[in-house]
Amino acid sequence: MGDRLGTPALLSDWLFTSAFGVYMLAALLCSAEYALTRHAAHPPAFAVRLGRSGVALTVLGALLHLGSVVLRGVATGRVPWGNMYEYLSAVGLVAVVAWVYVVSRYDMRRMSVFVLLPIASLLFLAGNRLYAEAAPLVPSLRSYWIIIHVAAAIMASGVFLLSGVVSALHLASSGEFRRTRGSGPSRRLPPVDHLDRIAYRTGTVGFLTLTFAIITGAVWAEQAWGRFWGWDPKETVAFVSWVCYAAYLHARATAGWRGRRSAWLNVVGMVVVLFNLFFVNLVAVGLHSYAGVD
Repeated sequence: MGDRLGTPALLSDWLFTSAFGVYMLAALLCSAEYALTRHAAHPPAFAVRLGRSGVALTVLGALLHLGSVVLRGVATGRVPWGNMYEYLSAVGLVAVVAWVYVVSRYDMRRMSVFVLLPIASLLFLAGNRLYAEAAPLVPSLRSYWIIIHVAAAIMASGVFLLSGVVSALHLASSGEFRRTRGSGPSRRLPPVDHLDRIAYRTGTVGFLTLTFAIITGAVWAEQAWGRFWGWDPKETVAFVSWVCYAAYLHARATAGWRGRRSAWLNVVGMVVVLFNLFFVNLVAVGLHSYAGVD
């Protein structure tokens, strides 16, 4: 990943690659803990140490990742989310930080591998297929609204990614409970209501942030294009994702839809967010096409 803007950009690239490697090592250690404890009534001390080391490496990777994002901004003299590479890097960082917070509050360490691998895959795609050299913003993005609107969209996307993965774990966990009827493996999985609660709380944060992002995006659109809303492909899919998460939060509050039904809605919302990230940004033609690879 060569770069023409000097040492900060080169260091940013190096830290990004290092963070990816650390995340993969953390995922390996966490997967080893999960494998060693999944069928054990009492987790071996060695496995617990592996898991704790995996979490420590996740924190280290997040610090390296943060350094990469900050140095990218220093190298370009702007906010470090002006193209798809930078945007996905920032989304991955938000997801990792949110997961570290969840692990610090809840007994979810053994599930880290299932969160770290999707995030690492996102970063691998960003660094190898969507990488763009550090450069000034394109003219259409030179507005102070990019600091507010895009930052909110990044936070919402990262939190939704985490929330969706937790709901997917909820679906897998509840299925395993039914098959094993409380045998050894199911005891090593987090309780279904535990996963449901975490998905709901993170989904609520993401929904509020997405709402703010849509509102600020509409204000920016009025300034840039003279209208608040125009059903541009990205605007349309953003609205669809907002409806999906509104339906999820409503279903979660409805007795008959709690549990697996609401978890499925959350997973569908995550799929819509990923569709917006990749298909709409990279394939669809619209006023937001400048948010593509470069």
